[in-house]
Amino acid sequence: MAKDKVSKHNLVMDIKDFTFTYASAQVPSLKNINLPVEENKITAMIGPSGCGKSTLLRAMNRIHDLYPGNTYKGEINLYTEQGEAKNILKLKKENDFIKLRQEVGMIFQKPTPFPMSIFDNVAYGLRLSGLKNKSILQGKVEKALKDAAIWDETKERLKESALGLSGGQQQRLCIARAVALKPRVLLFDEPTSALDPISTGAIEELISELKKDISVVIVTHNMQQASRLSDYTAFMYLGDLAEFDKTEKIFLNPSKKLTEDYITGRFG
Repeated sequence: MAKDKVSKHNLVMDIKDFTFTYASAQVPSLKNINLPVEENKITAMIGPSGCGKSTLLRAMNRIHDLYPGNTYKGEINLYTEQGEAKNILKLKKENDFIKLRQEVGMIFQKPTPFPMSIFDNVAYGLRLSGLKNKSILQGKVEKALKDAAIWDETKERLKESALGLSGGQQQRLCIARAVALKPRVLLFDEPTSALDPISTGAIEELISELKKDISVVIVTHNMQQASRLSDYTAFMYLGDLAEFDKTEKIFLNPSKKLTEDYITGRFG
């Protein structure tokens, strides 16, 4: 079903027959998911609490591997810029995971700045990837802060602790930290749910800008946010991908009554 909606040539990721089971669970949390992720587009995942949205999102950069015993089946292919598919479920070495999380970054619901300076927050991943030259480092940090629309607010405060920033600023700093590594994909797990309306608007505007260079997947409970921001929408229900299509189609003319009932607020 999902595979026909997006051209193969434009994919940055492709999830095929993917099943995921938590270590402590008897039954899978995700069952036989097929989901394409198109390059330079925003894909939203919606659905009621506990339906598997965040579980799927976190599988896309293997963050579940921080906790042992979870099992994966199927494929999650990340395409190189040359169009070659690499199944990330086959990665085993620690260095491979580090590289994957540089290519597929994650922004969490609650901002997660490191307890260090604003500059060092953004420079952290760059240094980890081996960048030593100070002037190049400074240039990349400045560009990332500009790309995340937070340079003007921080350029006089780069040596100050990131923990002194407001919630919305901290979230944009976390985006700058991810963007600095030039990821192919950015995963957002309810990035504005802890923020006020003004900060939410700033983050939404930023995500819309980012898709020029980066493919975005966002989990959100906010139907208006999904319809405003995304190009494609995946509706998840009880561990299944119930429906996937262009956002306009999902919101105006869904194929399934279940999708329509959720979007119109009849349950969820």
